[in-house]
Amino acid sequence: MAAEHSTDRRTVRQAARLRGIPTTIFSEMSALAATTGALNLGQGFPDRDGPASVIEAAVNALRGGRNQYAPGPGVPELRAAVARHQARHYGVELDPWSQVIISAGATEAVAAAVFAFLDPGDEVVVLEPYYDSYLANIEMVGAVRRGVPLRAPDFRLDVDEMRAAVTDRTKAILLNSPHNPTGSVLTRAELQGVADIAIEHDLLVITDEVYEHLTFDNHEHFPLCTLPGMAERTVTISSAGKTFSFTGWKVGWVTGPADLVHAVESAKQWLTFSNAAPLQPAVAHALDHEAAYYTELAAELQGKRDLLCEGLAKLDVDVHRPEGTYFVLTDVRRYGHTDGLAFCLALPERAGVVAIPTQGFYDDLDEGRHMVRWAFCKETAVLEEGIRRLTEADLHA
Repeated sequence: MAAEHSTDRRTVRQAARLRGIPTTIFSEMSALAATTGALNLGQGFPDRDGPASVIEAAVNALRGGRNQYAPGPGVPELRAAVARHQARHYGVELDPWSQVIISAGATEAVAAAVFAFLDPGDEVVVLEPYYDSYLANIEMVGAVRRGVPLRAPDFRLDVDEMRAAVTDRTKAILLNSPHNPTGSVLTRAELQGVADIAIEHDLLVITDEVYEHLTFDNHEHFPLCTLPGMAERTVTISSAGKTFSFTGWKVGWVTGPADLVHAVESAKQWLTFSNAAPLQPAVAHALDHEAAYYTELAAELQGKRDLLCEGLAKLDVDVHRPEGTYFVLTDVRRYGHTDGLAFCLALPERAGVVAIPTQGFYDDLDEGRHMVRWAFCKETAVLEEGIRRLTEADLHA
């Protein structure tokens, strides 16, 4: 009885705003990979580190005394490097001292932006499927998400559906392109539709662009802030994790008009305050000197995407070839599975592989219950071994 009473007390003591938010599926499935020894084709982290020169820059910073708190908005050289990156790639001119702040990865940046701009009851339009931290952030502030589905097989944005999702309580749009988990890269026409809606309804837009340099087949990423009328209402987020294959460093950034960036900083200061002091100068070095890395990485990933897609296609599942990111989605219904979570939980035992069920990224479960996400940011030998195991396994329900 004492144990039951203790469990009940722990449940009661948890804040109500957290009770409906499940543990992130990425932690659950990566733990399953670790305990079963299965190949982790689920969580999106590379098997290989980024440029050696960037690691060396971090080592020099560690040895050079850059080990105390960084300034809350970020070290000056990284803020300046982010501004130069935006100008070089997109023609976006920023004041690094008022329009750039550094965050603990894009995850913190998105959270700080949601906390900064949304009040309880405010509505935010989100592309669906959505990254699971978006759901948690929106729930924690008591806001209301309004999903706009990207539907298989093409996963294109229906601008009319987005317009219909906007109400008089809508305050913001949370956009992700290149899009995780579908791999869609929003076209200029689709982005113009988003811009038209934002301007018409005077909405803020938070854009998560962490896969900005990882696009394939000549698909091009266009930052929303570059469209007419959008610079003054858009907060743009990216990070070094995906661009330079240092996902564990958790160094991201927020850019935009000074008033909006200041609002995000006002929330961010109460989250981490500052982070990764010796890593920030290393990321500045990467942005200024290692641009060739992510061009080569995108080409390498395109080949790995093709390898995984072709291998999965032989398994009698519907494969949706992505335009960008690390990920490919498959529909597992032809195996007799209508529940992607059950499929993924059984996969380590059946095939020695871990993948990510996407139903937790959907409000419309009929659209996402049967979808499974696979990561191809792994070594070629790992992908080949994963395909071999899947091919030899009995995956039918």
